[in-house]
Amino acid sequence: MPKMHNTPAGRVFDGFNFVFLGLAGLLMICPLLYMVAGSFATEAELTRRSFFIFPETFSLEAYKYIFSTDTFVRSLIVSILVTLVGTIVCLLFTFTMAYPLSRKTLMGRNAIMNLIVFSMLFSGGMIPTYIVVKSLGLLDSYWALILPLAINPFNLIIVKSFFQNIPFELEEAAKIDGCTEFGIFWRIMLPLSKPVIATFALFYAVAIWNDFFSALLYINDSTKWPVQVLLQQIIILSQTTIGDAAAMGANYVEPPDQSLKLAVVVVATLPILFVYPFLQKHFAKGMLLGSVKG
Repeated sequence: MPKMHNTPAGRVFDGFNFVFLGLAGLLMICPLLYMVAGSFATEAELTRRSFFIFPETFSLEAYKYIFSTDTFVRSLIVSILVTLVGTIVCLLFTFTMAYPLSRKTLMGRNAIMNLIVFSMLFSGGMIPTYIVVKSLGLLDSYWALILPLAINPFNLIIVKSFFQNIPFELEEAAKIDGCTEFGIFWRIMLPLSKPVIATFALFYAVAIWNDFFSALLYINDSTKWPVQVLLQQIIILSQTTIGDAAAMGANYVEPPDQSLKLAVVVVATLPILFVYPFLQKHFAKGMLLGSVKG
């Protein structure tokens, strides 16, 4: 049978999809292009022009100001380390809990799942969570940004369903070969879960990277603020106070407010954007490709 895209109707359909998706992608990338262009523009141009992709006057003052102080660089390093460690912890907790719950032989499995679903609908709230974090001595600790959100119930249920769909014959064959439960999980289940691991690693990394409310609640030491909190402070205060301007010399000219905000957003967004190309290929892969061959 001829393929759909080789027929006239199929080619028209493919062309329509190409145009529609191209326009949708263009609409989505335009704000990003304006943000990058505005970070290199001057205050006068940002005030005069409502939208542009190429600035008339190319300026690096905003980026020079950002990286001339230790505050932003330190916050960026904090965000990167918290995101890396937090993603590993979230994946470890999620997968090690989802795999036992996917086994029908686990005692109390249904009761545990009911509690997990209940936690999706109802939570203790901000004040009880703060009291728990304080009681554990996690205030002003980076672990306060990781442990309270270590397991997402929705992600846990999806990973559990994935483990349930893996053919049981693989587990039986491994047990016949003398593999332990941990060996089955480590040598069989995890290698088959690479697309799922990549997907939820991206989900957790983006969530941790963009989270600033937890730092506002639990981190009082400004030297431990992640970059998102610093960005939020700059936007709210609308002033360039991320560094000591007096220490930069009497001839130093502070950059315009708007370009500084856009430059901070660009620098804060780029690290997480770099992760997508490395994980994108795993999204389209079959989760059980090559695992069972008849």
